[in-house]
Amino acid sequence: MKFELARNSLFAILLRSQWWISFAVAAAFAAAARALLPAEYFVVGALGALPFLVIGCIAAWRQWQAPNARHVAESLQALRAMPWSVFSGAIEEAFRRDGYAVTTAGGATADYQLSRNGRVSLVACKRWKAACVGVEPLRELRAAQQRSQADECIYVTAGELTDGARSFAAHHGVRLLHGAELATLLPLSAPGSRRARAARG
Repeated sequence: MKFELARNSLFAILLRSQWWISFAVAAAFAAAARALLPAEYFVVGALGALPFLVIGCIAAWRQWQAPNARHVAESLQALRAMPWSVFSGAIEEAFRRDGYAVTTAGGATADYQLSRNGRVSLVACKRWKAACVGVEPLRELRAAQQRSQADECIYVTAGELTDGARSFAAHHGVRLLHGAELATLLPLSAPGSRRARAARG
């Protein structure tokens, strides 16, 4: 079973934050239990810190596994060099490996529809090579999500995002798959990446 949380829940935010923040919250929770509860109830109250310790451990593991800046740059360069046929195969394979059922969206805006645990996501990735992404493609994807009543939408890019695009995504719930997260999803060792390197060299 996949470990999933609502993207804007406290635990989801902590998962995206530095691992030590979760441990600090757990320590504060335990300290509050010590100060506010009778001694005989301290252990019961302190158990409330356990979820924060678990989240901290998961965040630490993810951050330890995350690629370094050089690896991210190399991965993104390799992704931008891929033809669409290779990139689309790699992205489909990656999402399926992550537990999604993947189908072609069949629209001009979204490329794929993902399904997992009863939730549907629209993915736009055909313009992944764009050096800089502005608001408009995110606005189009968000409109497609609303029309199809999908649960979320995901925009994939190997380029940079303008401040306006980042702000729009944050305010309208558009998930951005880029940078280190994209490099992790599609590592250079992936079959699609190997085919791309073989084609170039």
